[in-house]
Amino acid sequence: MLRACLGKVWLAVGLLAVALGIGSLRADWDFNRIGSRAEQLYGPLGDGRGRLDDWQRLLREQVGVEEVAQLQAVNRFFNLRLRFRDDIQTWNVKDYWATPVEALFRGAADCEDYAIAKYFSLRQLGVPSEKLRITYVKALRLNQAHMVLTYYAHPEAMPLVLDNLIDAIEPASQRSDLLPVYAFNAEGLWLPGARGGKQVGDSKRLSRWQDLLGKMRAEGFP
Repeated sequence: MLRACLGKVWLAVGLLAVALGIGSLRADWDFNRIGSRAEQLYGPLGDGRGRLDDWQRLLREQVGVEEVAQLQAVNRFFNLRLRFRDDIQTWNVKDYWATPVEALFRGAADCEDYAIAKYFSLRQLGVPSEKLRITYVKALRLNQAHMVLTYYAHPEAMPLVLDNLIDAIEPASQRSDLLPVYAFNAEGLWLPGARGGKQVGDSKRLSRWQDLLGKMRAEGFP
């Protein structure tokens, strides 16, 4: 069974306390350097080396592909390559935001790790940040907090939901099992509502996200 993926959602809201500042992700990623840094940080990669190589191959193959196809490829890749596993089992803590490298190294992810890995992959492929939001929801059938990635073709579009619970990418209108709570990206923080929701902040806070970015820099990402 899934646990409450991120614990108490409103506690997570209270952690919004540090500048976000993602910036552009279009700089080339040196996977040789990233792999070497990962071994220094985490030890021998083992099967994780193959998963990192597959990630690099995915990104190379998806360059220039239309966005909807990129969404499908990235969503499918991480849903297949990573098995769901609670943070307490993987990291011995209740809530841990893993980098894509950490998740691929372990071959395991919690819901936030899937959303984060998909977000960074699509940003690297050139999908604009304003089209992507990392979204906290309540999974009603499970009665648990959950996290997904949502894609907006334009600001007022019905978002598509990239979810580790199911492989199909469906419009949010067809995901009656998910109740949105709030969403964020590099440009802002939103509360749910019509016409893309209501922006309620400039997203210059989020301590766990800032920690994640620091780990990615240590892994060799520009």
